[in-house]
Order: sequence, then structure tokens, then C-alpha cells
Amino acid sequence: MILRWGVFILAALLMNFPVLVTLLTSFKSNAEIASNPSLWVENWTIENYVNVFQISERFDVMAYLVNSAVSASIGAFLPLFVCFPAAFAMERKGIGRRILMPAVVNLRAVPLIIFAIPLYMMYQPLHLLDTKFGLGLILAVVNLPLALMMSINAVHDIPHELDDAGSIDGASTFEYLLYVVLPLSKPVLATALIFGFITAWNEFLFGLMLTTRDAVPLTVGASFFFAAGGGGVQWGVTAAVMVIGTLPPTLLGLLIYKQIGQSVMGGAVKG
Repeated sequence: MILRWGVFILAALLMNFPVLVTLLTSFKSNAEIASNPSLWVENWTIENYVNVFQISERFDVMAYLVNSAVSASIGAFLPLFVCFPAAFAMERKGIGRRILMPAVVNLRAVPLIIFAIPLYMMYQPLHLLDTKFGLGLILAVVNLPLALMMSINAVHDIPHELDDAGSIDGASTFEYLLYVVLPLSKPVLATALIFGFITAWNEFLFGLMLTTRDAVPLTVGASFFFAAGGGGVQWGVTAAVMVIGTLPPTLLGLLIYKQIGQSVMGGAVKG
């Protein structure tokens, strides 16, 4: 038992070592960061977190947080809104299962960088550059494969007997989907939503390419803090911004931890 917990703690520390280093660095002063590279913090301080908001005239971290929250929400909700009905049609009706599903799922295997130039050229005449909605749209496309696969798994786990019961009761396809399939699929959809939100929140490439000022997400805005205070890289301030940026997806994941566990362990319906 002791050995098992020892291995578990060691593995957790190794996997989260970069996060731990960033967290501890955010509580060190600039002088201590230069003189003490170890994990041990001699003099704890919240000066870096205060500085993050003091230099908001040039780098508004709250604006970056709002931009990330809005675009990540669009990128997480929109794929489920599109993919859930599509998954029902594919799984129950066989529509698009041979062509559409592989085409969407294979997007995960395509390097996103190849979309950079055509996407920029398409966004420019549509006035979607440097907008939260424009960034959210491409993040939704990034999350489409995951949302579709998990939605199909959710529908697949629902017994076909419920389909017959719904037909006997006179429910239309839309009513059956809304009042039967959707409630039973909530654990899986919640998991897809969280994974999609985290993926969208952490996206850097499209945030860097499609935004310049008004819709800059935190992942891109955090890089501005490297020299925010002048005199070289401000590691303490940068670490504090990174810690702040990890809080929303972390807290969101903890809030619905039970739903994620239910989805992983049992699917939408436990037989």
C-alpha cells in the first residue's frame, strides 16, 4: 500500500513538475529567482501578482481573460450544438457515417498550420480578424472531431428499445432527441465540453495569427509579459500570468469532476 502511494505521488510530481515550478516561481521575488533556482521558496511574496494588474495599462490581463473565456466558450459549445444531432443521424439513421464521419475525425491528423494562410485570406474580407467570434469559430472547428466522436459514443450507448418506446408514445425525432437522448447523454457531453474548452483555452497558433489587439487570448497575451517591466525577461510576472491563465479550466474541471468520471467509467447509460 505504501509502495503504491509512493509510486503514485512520484508519478504525479514528475508529470506536474513544470506546473509546480511555474507556481513556485510566481511567489518568488526577482532577486530570489536570480539567486535561488531551486524549488524552495525562502521569502514568499505576491508581488508578481500585484505587478500583473499594475501594468494593465499596456497589457490588460483581465481583457485577455475575457477574450479567452468568450472564444473558448464558442469553441466548446458550438461543436456540440452541431455534432450532437449529427451523431444521432449517423448512429441511428446511418446518414454520413461512411464519408462525413471519417472526414471530420481525420481533421485531428491534419497539422493546423496548413490552414493558416487560407484561413487568414478568408477571414479578412469577412471582417472576422481580431474578433472573439472569429477566433471562436476556428476553435470550434478544431474541437469538431472530439465532439463528434464522443457524441456518437453517447448515442451508441443508449438502448434501441428506447427508440421503439419513443415511437410508440408518439414522440417526434426532435422530441425524442431533446427529452430522451440528451438527458441520458449529459455525462459524456459534459466531458466533451470540458475537454473542448480546455483545448480551445490553450490554443496559441490561431490566437497569434488571427488577433492583434481587441481579441487577443491569454495564451498570446501572456507572452507579452516576458519583457513587460523592462530590463529583460520578468520571469516572476510571467509565471504569475501563466498561473492565472490555468485557473479557469482547472476550476471548471474540478466542478464537474463527477460527470467526467461517470462518462469515462460507464458511458451515458449504465447497464
